[in-house]
Amino acid sequence: MNDGMVAVANAGSSSLKFSLYRSQGEVLAPVLRGLVEEIDTAPRFTARDPAGRVLAQREWARGEIFGHDAALRHVIDFMRELMPDIALRGIGHRVVHGGMNFAQPVHITPEVLGQLEALSPLAPLHQPSNLAAVRLVFELLPGVPQVACFDTAFHRSNSELA
Repeated sequence: MNDGMVAVANAGSSSLKFSLYRSQGEVLAPVLRGLVEEIDTAPRFTARDPAGRVLAQREWARGEIFGHDAALRHVIDFMRELMPDIALRGIGHRVVHGGMNFAQPVHITPEVLGQLEALSPLAPLHQPSNLAAVRLVFELLPGVPQVACFDTAFHRSNSELA
């Protein structure tokens, strides 16, 4: 079995960026990175190794029904095919809005997910996509811990005037 792996996902309005790291004690070593871009229009998938060499590419037909769920399913299937014995220790998600309640990274539970979904009107282009990835991971990879890291946390240290 492989060492423990940690994944990072950034599900945007029309793309899904991802990275995979091997956990080596306190150090995370990059294993691969990639993206699915132009989701819902002309989807393209590319995965690269740490040196930037292309490991895989795929394009779907323009207009083919291919949303965020399909993109994440493809990424998970690709990783499983590339590394059948992968031991995923956790997934970190970029989430745009943490509202007033979330200023630090947080372990995502169904209750936390509900609170974050209520913030979708504050970031309607990104928050729903960010959280769709979280919901699908709950379904496809039950038991894998998920953590949300918030764009809004960056601004917490600004003065009120700024």
